[in-house]
Amino acid sequence: MKNKIHCLALDLKDEKVLIDIYEKYHHKIWPEVTESIKASGIEHMEIYRWNARLVMIIEVDDTFSFERKARMDAENQKVQEWEELMGQFQQRLPGELNNEKWQLMKKIFDLNENG
Repeated sequence: MKNKIHCLALDLKDEKVLIDIYEKYHHKIWPEVTESIKASGIEHMEIYRWNARLVMIIEVDDTFSFERKARMDAENQKVQEWEELMGQFQQRLPGELNNEKWQLMKKIFDLNENG
């Protein structure tokens, strides 16, 4: 079965110094965080930045769900510490309606399906 891909977006606070620090943290994230990501069923993750906007692409196996990931994160002290640290640099997208920082993006085109 083909893995599913999700794309999410988030904004950073639009301050160069903060963005630079945020990127440095992501050059070597804490091992407990990477272990948690993998344990949740995320097999591959990439984050891209344009100015203060981030886009994260995750490839997940069939065990993954956002609800399960949220439960696992809530129970993991190191992940909570990481989230609190990263929260200093992040801000919610304009117009977001829920309480999540990362917002799931709607897929509108796939070359393999629509091309």
